[in-house]
Amino acid sequence: MKGLRVKHRTKEEFVADFLREGIISGRFPRGSKLKQAELAQMIGTSITPVREAIKLLEAEGFVLGDSHRGAVVAPFDMGATEEIVDLRVTLESKLALAALKHLTSQNVEELRELQQQIEQAAVNGDREAVRLINYRFHEAIYMASGLPQTLQFVRILWARYPFDLINKLDNRIERASAEHREMLSAIIVRDEAAMLSALRVHIRAGWDEFKANYAS
Repeated sequence: MKGLRVKHRTKEEFVADFLREGIISGRFPRGSKLKQAELAQMIGTSITPVREAIKLLEAEGFVLGDSHRGAVVAPFDMGATEEIVDLRVTLESKLALAALKHLTSQNVEELRELQQQIEQAAVNGDREAVRLINYRFHEAIYMASGLPQTLQFVRILWARYPFDLINKLDNRIERASAEHREMLSAIIVRDEAAMLSALRVHIRAGWDEFKANYAS
């Protein structure tokens, strides 16, 4: 899939981002075991960077270490998510605001391409693709912020957020696509207030919809 991609300094970072995307997109479901040999073969690398990447994702919370089962994708904690949403709004607003000052015209064109991809995926009903492109869209913006420590904290929050469950809601992927379009429109004209408003609506909307469906 084309689109703005992160520049990786090491093989471990490349593998970690591959696994992060896979977990968020649902390729690696919650509770599933991550087998190092299979992953190494899938990615086309040795086991060593896979092992190191899994350690990194374990520190971030995407993966849990189990002495019997090995590394498994972390489960979802309903009770912690309300606080996670509040933290996401705060930290991702900070990242987006900082990024808006640094995004180049090329960055914006790449975001346009990602938006086209997410809209097409929504039309096709491809939930996994929507989750994956959603991750790439946000990551692309936040990488431009120049705030790597804040982004690291946000990734830890993403590890605990139920993207997979939220995107199973009826018509959620279409609404997410529309919310992204609002963010992109604000980014194109460099409207800070509109961008922050669209981002906050986007982050809270999915969780509010999930809570309403979960309670019912």
